Amino acid sequence: MYAGLKYIPLIIAGLAAIVWGLPAAHRLRRPLDIGAALLVLVGVILATMGVLMVVIPNFFG
Repeated sequence: MYAGLKYIPLIIAGLAAIVWGLPAAHRLRRPLDIGAALLVLVGVILATMGVLMVVIPNFFG
């Protein structure tokens, strides 16, 4: 089994955060929309790290 495939849940979690957070950042009231926007940022970071770790398993180490 390819070693990078264990990072696929990281990509899925990142995409799920982006998919939920983008509409929620526009739908929620003022203080809560900031949390949703931050979740989108975290989702982008998680998805990017997951893709890097799948394609290049030793990218960070």
